[in-house]
Amino acid sequence: MHRVLGDRRAIALLLGPALLVYSLIMLVPMVWSLGYSFTKGNTIDGFTGNGVANFSRLLDDPAVHDALWFTLKYAVVVTAGQVVAGYLLALLYVFFLKRASALIRTLVFFPVVLPTVAVGLLFQKFFQVAPQTGPVNSVLNAVGIDSVDFFGSAGSVFWVLVVMDIWRSMGFYAVLLFAGLLDIPEEVLESARLDGATGLALVRHIVLPLSMPVLMSSLVFSVNGTLKVFDSIVALTNGGPGNATTPLTLYMFQTSFTYGDYGYGSTIALLLTVVCLLVSLVVYRVSRRDLTEG
Repeated sequence: MHRVLGDRRAIALLLGPALLVYSLIMLVPMVWSLGYSFTKGNTIDGFTGNGVANFSRLLDDPAVHDALWFTLKYAVVVTAGQVVAGYLLALLYVFFLKRASALIRTLVFFPVVLPTVAVGLLFQKFFQVAPQTGPVNSVLNAVGIDSVDFFGSAGSVFWVLVVMDIWRSMGFYAVLLFAGLLDIPEEVLESARLDGATGLALVRHIVLPLSMPVLMSSLVFSVNGTLKVFDSIVALTNGGPGNATTPLTLYMFQTSFTYGDYGYGSTIALLLTVVCLLVSLVVYRVSRRDLTEG
């Protein structure tokens, strides 16, 4: 194996096909999209160069500012919810349910494999106020509270989105973090227990530091997924009411394919790419610093 890994031709032969496919699927479209950001038009009317006009428009576009703010707010709240809920479930699996956790893991993971459209329709029915009162409003009515139009205001529909996406994906992060917790040596846990560490003290001083690498990986997965949210928004609100729940991905899609402005849509896509790279870099640097200090 050492001889193979030391041979540059062998490395090129092993990595070459994968790098070629990755370049054709990922890198070439990114460069192509970057080129489109300096143009105006579409495939029907043709493309004409317009320099940096799209970038100037991006800076002054209030719709971009609103979409960026919603994207960042959504990413922070949902990422925190997904990772925290997943970690608490993983702790439940390992330290309380133990071998009996298989059924619970399966049930909690089940929403992950459901189609996003089906989940969106489920939550629409769950929180609807008309023509039929949904279960949530039925409970509110039962305790003497008037029905709430959850999809009629930006504040309430945001939290419906948050609840839906945390419920839909926490099973994935629970399994991911569960695997990380299983890698913690049992001898370390037993030694800590003999020294008097139990409950929250055990989790805080032993389990949490040792599970930090997989926790940071989960954080990177989650933040990149939430920054690029698209399907759940379209399934539940389609960006409404108004543009209150329109993220950068949906605004980019509407600009490119609804209004036929591929150049400006590519500029919005470039902004989203830069945001994802910067956030991932920050998370990576913070995680490296924490691991080094640990």
